[in-house]
Amino acid sequence: MRSVFWLLGLAALAVALALLVGNNRATVTLFWPPWRFDVSFNFFVFALIGGFVLVYAALRALAVVRELPTQARRWRSQQLERAVVGWVLDALANQLAGRFVRAQGAAQNALDHLRGGSSRDWPRRAQLEALAHLLVAESAHALQNRAKRDEHLQATLTPATAKASPEVVEGALLRAVRWAVEDRDPAAARSRLAELPQGAARRIQALRLRLRVARLGDATAEALETARLLAKHRAFSPEAARSIVHGLALDALRGAHDLAQLQRVWDGLDAGERITPGVALLAAERAHELLPAEVGERDALQATNAARVRAWLEPLWDDFGALEPAQQARLAHAFEPELMHLDAAGLARLEQLQRQWPQNAHLQYLAGQACLHRQLWGKAGQLLGQARHGLVDPMLKRRTWRALARLAEERGDSVSALEAWKNAARLD
Repeated sequence: MRSVFWLLGLAALAVALALLVGNNRATVTLFWPPWRFDVSFNFFVFALIGGFVLVYAALRALAVVRELPTQARRWRSQQLERAVVGWVLDALANQLAGRFVRAQGAAQNALDHLRGGSSRDWPRRAQLEALAHLLVAESAHALQNRAKRDEHLQATLTPATAKASPEVVEGALLRAVRWAVEDRDPAAARSRLAELPQGAARRIQALRLRLRVARLGDATAEALETARLLAKHRAFSPEAARSIVHGLALDALRGAHDLAQLQRVWDGLDAGERITPGVALLAAERAHELLPAEVGERDALQATNAARVRAWLEPLWDDFGALEPAQQARLAHAFEPELMHLDAAGLARLEQLQRQWPQNAHLQYLAGQACLHRQLWGKAGQLLGQARHGLVDPMLKRRTWRALARLAEERGDSVSALEAWKNAARLD
């Protein structure tokens, strides 16, 4: 279509010229004292056009000649820029391939070219230089040359680089955090994290590094909060997120040094984490372990601690059937010390659960021990006698035989008592 328009335009121009000069008898008189020149109007027009074209061509030729030095400098700058970009690409390719010595050499060549040439007019010179420094630093870290790594890292973190390419500075800070984590230096890692802008600090990559730093520095509470945030942003798969959060919650409970700290850790857990069997069971076990060794102080806290443990274990009874046998055994261990403080409602619920799962040895054991504390000897003996056949946990079986031995002694059956004590001794 464009060719058709050009053809029509040329045809119109030819018609116009034919109408203008086809039968034009006008003349143009030129005076140059003492001479006079009479020339055809057509000749004058064509001469004028030709002169204009000639002068324009001469001026363009002169401009081209005068631009030759500038063109030569621009060509040299482009060649230098291509060489630097090539070295940076080579360094990146070798870095990804694990050839750190070659990557370091290529990035150093790029820096040498940048220092040696006049490259101030490049639009992304600062970004190229910062990337070259960062590649040298990354290779130096892989080669365990920390002095060179830190030198080139500082060369990357300059105000000029921050102004020209803030993304490179943010990337360098994230790499510095990772290097500090690999060096097991949580203080340096936290310092670099503090230098990140507010927006960059909320990115998933930064949060992942913050999680690693918190775990490295044993800051379990911070690590747990960061893991929850990462799980919320779907940085992990659902299974991995649950596993990480569950493990950190267990670490936080294990790190508690007294009952008050244990309560604070428990209060800081989410509702979904509290009903997790492993978390609730560990919290109850830690509550028993952290009771004071002094008898008077222990007795004063026993009732409060029993109420706390019963409240923590309450959700597990509602889903008792879904617990694994090992978790049921741990639940029996954790709940047994609270049997002496169990009220009538708690005892009725325990009996209801035992009737709901009549063949469950752990419920038989707990119900039998509860009856034993209330001196219901007959019912206790019946339940414990049934539980001894289904229990697998050695400690629970030993406690069952001991209880049966005491019950036999209460009713004066010395033969059965001796046999029960022997069975308990075999499990020691």
